[in-house]
Amino acid sequence: MPIRYMLKQLLMPPGVLLLLILLGWWARKRFPRLATSAFVLGLGGLWLMSLPAVMQWSASLLEREPALAESQWPSLAQRADAIVILGAGREQNDPGWGRTDQPGLMALERLRYAARLARASGLPLAATGGLHYGQPPSEAALMADAMRRDYGLEIRWLEEQSRTTWENAVLSAELLQAQGVRRVVLVTQAWHMPRARWSFEQAGFEVITAPMGYFSTSYERPLGGWLPESRVIWQSGMLLNEAIGLLAYPIVYGREAATSIKLQAASKSE
Repeated sequence: MPIRYMLKQLLMPPGVLLLLILLGWWARKRFPRLATSAFVLGLGGLWLMSLPAVMQWSASLLEREPALAESQWPSLAQRADAIVILGAGREQNDPGWGRTDQPGLMALERLRYAARLARASGLPLAATGGLHYGQPPSEAALMADAMRRDYGLEIRWLEEQSRTTWENAVLSAELLQAQGVRRVVLVTQAWHMPRARWSFEQAGFEVITAPMGYFSTSYERPLGGWLPESRVIWQSGMLLNEAIGLLAYPIVYGREAATSIKLQAASKSE
């Protein structure tokens, strides 16, 4: 397993919060003030991450792209050249599927939505997603297999090398723009859409957003969402990871994006 994945697991919640609790336990005798602070931060962070009300509010800050109305789906054929589905992990060695890898649950959500859009619009499909720790098949290949078997639709283009959202965009541009695809309908979770849209626009695409899988959708919960729920910890972790990525991408990839934009402008002027 690459070291960066291990570091990410430790430095992102809930890993870092558990480390704080362990630090508090280790320092309880020699450094009581440090121990108290570590316990408060660790336990307090876990508690906040488990509250639906906090998670939904956090999601509302990221989920700014409106959903596509079903009445808009057929007209996508006049507004775009292709539908692009972003990969979203995998489930490994599932006995129910003959110990083969399958698309992750979020990827399945994206596939289902993209299938509906493709049937309504007639647009061709592309999938982007690379290898998991370097092991084939790629996420894109898994999605193509599921789309074929479950929905009877073929994914025309497979980008199979990317590991990040930025690479999703850049490598998809290399594959698709050479074939005249510049206007894309982008399918991913609503909370992931701002970073995905930024990346694909920097790579030279005109983007129509097709968000789904909203976390901010409110529904009745005990005490208005102020009781802890285990699933919410995972959702909060995804949101925090997304917020950090959204802030970091312009810093990390901004210069590369600016160079790409200049090259695109030069090619259009020729």
